[in-house]
Amino acid sequence: MTVVALFGAGGKMGVRLGKNLVKTDFDVRHVEVSDAGRERLKAEIGADAVDADSAIKGADVVILAVPDTVIGKVTENLVPKLAPGTMVVILDAAAPHAGFLPERADITYFISHPCHPVIFNYGKTEAELNDHFGGIAAPQGVVNALMQGPEEHYALGDRIARAIYAPVNNTYRCTVEQLAYLEPGLSETVCASLLVVMREAMDEVVKTGVSRECARDFLLGHMNILAAVIFEEIEGVFSDACNKAIEFGVPVLMRDDWKRVFERDEILDSVKRIT
Repeated sequence: MTVVALFGAGGKMGVRLGKNLVKTDFDVRHVEVSDAGRERLKAEIGADAVDADSAIKGADVVILAVPDTVIGKVTENLVPKLAPGTMVVILDAAAPHAGFLPERADITYFISHPCHPVIFNYGKTEAELNDHFGGIAAPQGVVNALMQGPEEHYALGDRIARAIYAPVNNTYRCTVEQLAYLEPGLSETVCASLLVVMREAMDEVVKTGVSRECARDFLLGHMNILAAVIFEEIEGVFSDACNKAIEFGVPVLMRDDWKRVFERDEILDSVKRIT
Protein backbone atom coordinates (compact mmCIF):
# COMPACT_ATOMS: atom_id res chain seq x y z
CA MET A 1 0.00 0.00 0.00
CA THR A 2 1.30 3.45 -0.93
CA VAL A 3 1.74 5.65 2.14
CA VAL A 4 0.86 9.33 1.65
CA ALA A 5 1.60 12.14 4.12
CA LEU A 6 -0.67 15.13 3.55
CA PHE A 7 0.70 18.37 5.01
CA GLY A 8 -1.74 21.24 5.57
CA ALA A 9 -4.49 18.64 5.81
CA GLY A 10 -6.86 20.89 7.76
CA GLY A 11 -6.61 23.86 5.42
CA LYS A 12 -9.07 24.69 2.67
CA MET A 13 -7.08 22.90 -0.03
CA GLY A 14 -5.96 20.13 2.30
CA VAL A 15 -9.54 19.23 3.17
CA ARG A 16 -10.46 19.20 -0.52
CA LEU A 17 -7.68 16.74 -1.24
CA GLY A 18 -8.31 14.73 1.91
CA LYS A 19 -11.94 14.13 1.01
CA ASN A 20 -10.83 12.53 -2.24
CA LEU A 21 -7.93 10.60 -0.74
CA VAL A 22 -10.21 8.79 1.72
CA LYS A 23 -11.96 7.26 -1.29
CA THR A 24 -8.72 5.60 -2.46
CA ASP A 25 -6.58 2.71 -1.26
CA PHE A 26 -3.73 5.04 -0.26
CA ASP A 27 -2.68 4.91 3.39
CA VAL A 28 -3.05 8.61 4.28
CA ARG A 29 -1.48 10.37 7.26
CA HIS A 30 -2.73 13.86 7.98
CA VAL A 31 -0.48 16.65 9.24
CA GLU A 32 -2.00 19.90 10.53
CA VAL A 33 -0.44 22.31 13.02
CA SER A 34 -3.30 24.71 13.77
CA ASP A 35 -6.06 23.94 16.26
CA ALA A 36 -8.72 25.24 13.88
CA GLY A 37 -7.35 23.06 11.09
CA ARG A 38 -7.32 19.98 13.31
CA GLU A 39 -10.94 20.61 14.23
CA ARG A 40 -11.90 21.05 10.58
CA LEU A 41 -10.02 17.88 9.65
CA LYS A 42 -11.89 15.90 12.27
CA ALA A 43 -15.27 17.42 11.45
CA GLU A 44 -15.12 17.15 7.65
CA ILE A 45 -13.02 14.04 7.09
CA GLY A 46 -13.16 12.25 10.42
CA ALA A 47 -9.39 12.04 10.61
CA ASP A 48 -6.97 12.85 13.42
CA ALA A 49 -3.78 14.76 12.72
CA VAL A 50 -0.37 13.25 13.49
CA ASP A 51 2.96 14.96 13.95
CA ALA A 52 5.19 15.51 10.92
CA ASP A 53 7.94 13.07 11.93
CA SER A 54 5.43 10.26 12.41
CA ALA A 55 3.74 11.05 9.10
CA ILE A 56 6.89 10.91 6.97
CA LYS A 57 8.26 7.72 8.55
CA GLY A 58 7.91 5.14 5.79
CA ALA A 59 5.96 7.55 3.56
CA ASP A 60 6.24 7.04 -0.19
CA VAL A 61 4.64 10.40 -1.07
CA VAL A 62 4.47 13.73 0.75
CA ILE A 63 1.84 16.20 -0.50
CA LEU A 64 2.28 19.85 0.44
CA ALA A 65 -1.16 21.51 0.58
CA VAL A 66 0.34 24.71 1.97
CA PRO A 67 0.51 28.29 0.61
CA ASP A 68 3.18 29.25 -1.94
CA THR A 69 4.58 31.78 0.50
CA VAL A 70 5.61 29.10 3.02
CA ILE A 71 6.74 26.32 0.65
CA GLY A 72 10.38 27.37 1.04
CA LYS A 73 10.24 27.37 4.83
CA VAL A 74 8.34 24.09 5.05
CA THR A 75 10.59 22.22 2.63
CA GLU A 76 13.74 23.61 4.24
CA ASN A 77 12.81 21.82 7.45
CA LEU A 78 11.12 18.80 5.90
CA VAL A 79 13.22 17.66 2.95
CA PRO A 80 16.39 16.77 4.91
CA LYS A 81 14.32 14.33 7.00
CA LEU A 82 12.85 12.40 4.06
CA ALA A 83 14.02 8.94 3.11
CA PRO A 84 15.75 8.55 -0.27
CA GLY A 85 13.26 7.96 -3.07
CA THR A 86 10.41 9.88 -1.40
CA MET A 87 8.18 11.83 -3.78
CA VAL A 88 7.29 15.39 -2.77
CA VAL A 89 4.16 16.66 -4.51
CA ILE A 90 3.74 20.44 -4.78
CA LEU A 91 0.42 21.86 -5.99
CA ASP A 92 1.74 24.91 -7.85
CA ALA A 93 4.77 25.68 -10.01
CA ALA A 94 5.56 29.07 -8.45
CA ALA A 95 7.86 28.02 -5.60
CA PRO A 96 9.65 25.28 -7.59
CA HIS A 97 10.23 27.58 -10.58
CA ALA A 98 11.43 30.39 -8.30
CA GLY A 99 14.06 28.08 -6.82
CA PHE A 100 12.63 27.67 -3.32
CA LEU A 101 12.96 23.89 -3.12
CA PRO A 102 16.03 22.52 -1.33
CA GLU A 103 18.55 20.70 -3.50
CA ARG A 104 18.57 16.99 -2.88
CA ALA A 105 19.24 14.60 -5.73
CA ASP A 106 17.86 11.41 -4.19
CA ILE A 107 14.21 12.47 -3.84
CA THR A 108 11.52 13.24 -6.40
CA TYR A 109 9.85 16.61 -6.91
CA PHE A 110 6.49 16.35 -8.70
CA ILE A 111 4.25 19.35 -9.43
CA SER A 112 0.55 18.90 -10.16
CA HIS A 113 -2.04 21.62 -10.70
CA PRO A 114 -5.72 21.40 -11.69
CA CYS A 115 -7.15 23.02 -14.82
CA HIS A 116 -10.56 23.36 -13.07
CA PRO A 117 -13.77 22.44 -14.95
CA VAL A 118 -14.08 24.29 -18.24
CA ILE A 119 -16.77 26.94 -18.59
CA PHE A 120 -18.44 24.78 -21.24
CA ASN A 121 -19.55 22.39 -18.51
CA TYR A 122 -22.54 20.52 -19.82
CA GLY A 123 -22.93 18.40 -16.70
CA LYS A 124 -26.19 16.58 -16.26
CA THR A 125 -26.45 16.83 -12.49
CA GLU A 126 -26.76 19.87 -10.26
CA ALA A 127 -23.57 18.82 -8.46
CA GLU A 128 -21.62 18.81 -11.73
CA LEU A 129 -23.01 22.17 -12.85
CA ASN A 130 -22.18 23.78 -9.49
CA ASP A 131 -18.68 22.34 -9.18
CA HIS A 132 -16.76 25.36 -10.48
CA PHE A 133 -13.49 24.59 -8.67
CA GLY A 134 -13.36 20.88 -9.44
CA GLY A 135 -12.52 17.89 -7.31
CA ILE A 136 -16.14 17.17 -6.38
CA ALA A 137 -18.34 16.19 -9.31
CA ALA A 138 -17.33 17.94 -12.55
CA PRO A 139 -14.50 16.33 -14.57
CA GLN A 140 -11.40 18.45 -15.05
CA GLY A 141 -7.95 18.31 -16.58
CA VAL A 142 -4.71 18.26 -14.57
CA VAL A 143 -1.23 19.45 -15.53
CA ASN A 144 1.77 17.51 -14.18
CA ALA A 145 5.52 18.10 -14.21
CA LEU A 146 8.22 15.69 -13.06
CA MET A 147 10.76 18.26 -11.90
CA GLN A 148 13.31 15.65 -10.83
CA GLY A 149 13.35 11.97 -10.06
CA PRO A 150 13.29 8.69 -11.97
CA GLU A 151 11.01 8.50 -15.00
CA GLU A 152 9.05 5.64 -13.48
CA HIS A 153 7.91 8.01 -10.71
CA TYR A 154 5.80 9.94 -13.22
CA ALA A 155 3.18 7.18 -13.21
CA LEU A 156 2.90 7.36 -9.41
CA GLY A 157 2.63 11.15 -9.50
CA ASP A 158 -0.06 10.93 -12.15
CA ARG A 159 -1.97 8.42 -10.01
CA ILE A 160 -1.78 10.78 -7.04
CA ALA A 161 -2.97 13.69 -9.21
CA ARG A 162 -5.93 11.73 -10.53
CA ALA A 163 -6.88 10.82 -6.97
CA ILE A 164 -6.63 14.24 -5.30
CA TYR A 165 -8.33 16.14 -8.13
CA ALA A 166 -10.96 13.50 -9.04
CA PRO A 167 -12.93 13.26 -11.22
CA VAL A 168 -10.22 13.80 -13.86
CA ASN A 169 -10.80 13.42 -17.58
CA ASN A 170 -7.29 14.25 -18.85
CA THR A 171 -3.79 14.76 -17.48
CA TYR A 172 -1.19 16.75 -19.40
CA ARG A 173 2.55 16.52 -18.95
CA CYS A 174 4.79 19.56 -19.24
CA THR A 175 7.93 21.06 -17.72
CA VAL A 176 7.96 23.17 -14.56
CA GLU A 177 8.71 26.27 -16.63
CA GLN A 178 5.80 25.52 -18.98
CA LEU A 179 3.51 25.12 -15.97
CA ALA A 180 4.63 28.57 -14.81
CA TYR A 181 3.60 29.95 -18.21
CA LEU A 182 0.15 28.45 -17.59
CA GLU A 183 0.02 29.82 -14.03
CA PRO A 184 0.55 32.59 -13.13
CA GLY A 185 1.14 33.68 -16.76
CA LEU A 186 -1.97 32.59 -18.64
CA SER A 187 -4.48 31.98 -15.85
CA GLU A 188 -3.77 34.84 -13.43
CA THR A 189 -1.71 37.59 -15.05
CA VAL A 190 -3.85 37.52 -18.20
CA CYS A 191 -7.17 35.76 -17.56
CA ALA A 192 -7.86 36.94 -14.00
CA SER A 193 -6.77 40.49 -14.83
CA LEU A 194 -9.02 40.70 -17.88
CA LEU A 195 -11.95 39.25 -15.97
CA VAL A 196 -11.49 41.93 -13.28
CA VAL A 197 -11.58 44.54 -16.07
CA MET A 198 -14.76 42.97 -17.43
CA ARG A 199 -16.38 43.13 -14.01
CA GLU A 200 -15.36 46.80 -13.72
CA ALA A 201 -16.85 47.39 -17.18
CA MET A 202 -20.11 45.84 -16.02
CA ASP A 203 -20.14 48.20 -13.04
CA GLU A 204 -19.68 51.15 -15.39
CA VAL A 205 -22.78 50.09 -17.32
CA VAL A 206 -24.73 49.76 -14.07
CA LYS A 207 -23.86 53.39 -13.30
CA THR A 208 -25.86 54.43 -16.38
CA GLY A 209 -29.03 53.09 -14.78
CA VAL A 210 -29.05 49.54 -16.14
CA SER A 211 -29.89 47.12 -13.32
CA ARG A 212 -27.08 44.95 -12.01
CA GLU A 213 -29.09 41.82 -12.78
CA CYS A 214 -29.60 42.89 -16.38
CA ALA A 215 -25.96 43.86 -16.93
CA ARG A 216 -24.70 40.65 -15.31
CA ASP A 217 -26.98 38.39 -17.35
CA PHE A 218 -26.08 40.27 -20.51
CA LEU A 219 -22.34 40.08 -19.91
CA LEU A 220 -22.17 36.46 -18.76
CA GLY A 221 -24.45 35.33 -21.57
CA HIS A 222 -22.29 37.05 -24.15
CA MET A 223 -19.16 35.62 -22.51
CA ASN A 224 -20.63 32.17 -23.07
CA ILE A 225 -21.41 32.48 -26.78
CA LEU A 226 -18.40 34.65 -27.65
CA ALA A 227 -16.02 32.27 -25.88
CA ALA A 228 -17.67 29.27 -27.56
CA VAL A 229 -16.86 30.77 -30.97
CA ILE A 230 -13.39 32.15 -30.13
CA PHE A 231 -12.21 28.89 -28.52
CA GLU A 232 -13.83 26.75 -31.24
CA GLU A 233 -16.26 24.99 -28.95
CA ILE A 234 -18.80 25.55 -31.72
CA GLU A 235 -18.57 26.63 -35.35
CA GLY A 236 -19.51 30.22 -35.89
CA VAL A 237 -18.45 33.65 -37.04
CA PHE A 238 -18.99 37.11 -35.60
CA SER A 239 -21.06 39.78 -37.25
CA ASP A 240 -19.35 42.60 -39.11
CA ALA A 241 -20.40 44.94 -36.29
CA CYS A 242 -18.77 42.69 -33.67
CA ASN A 243 -15.57 42.42 -35.69
CA LYS A 244 -15.44 46.20 -36.03
CA ALA A 245 -15.91 46.57 -32.27
CA ILE A 246 -13.03 44.14 -31.65
CA GLU A 247 -10.83 45.97 -34.15
CA PHE A 248 -11.42 49.19 -32.21
CA GLY A 249 -11.48 47.71 -28.73
CA VAL A 250 -8.26 45.67 -28.57
CA PRO A 251 -5.84 48.57 -29.16
CA VAL A 252 -7.82 50.80 -26.79
CA LEU A 253 -7.84 48.24 -23.98
CA MET A 254 -4.47 46.55 -24.46
CA ARG A 255 -0.94 47.93 -24.53
CA ASP A 256 0.99 47.17 -27.71
CA ASP A 257 3.59 45.20 -25.72
CA TRP A 258 1.18 43.26 -23.50
CA LYS A 259 2.58 39.89 -24.60
CA ARG A 260 5.79 40.68 -22.75
CA VAL A 261 4.11 39.08 -19.72
CA PHE A 262 5.10 35.78 -21.38
CA GLU A 263 8.77 36.61 -21.66
CA ARG A 264 10.88 34.18 -19.65
CA ASP A 265 12.30 36.82 -17.30
CA GLU A 266 8.85 38.28 -16.61
CA ILE A 267 7.41 34.84 -15.79
CA LEU A 268 10.28 34.26 -13.36
CA ASP A 269 9.76 37.71 -11.80
CA SER A 270 6.06 36.94 -11.46
CA VAL A 271 6.57 33.69 -9.55
CA LYS A 272 9.11 35.39 -7.31
CA ARG A 273 6.56 38.10 -6.48
CA ILE A 274 4.02 35.42 -5.59
CA THR A 275 6.37 33.48 -3.35
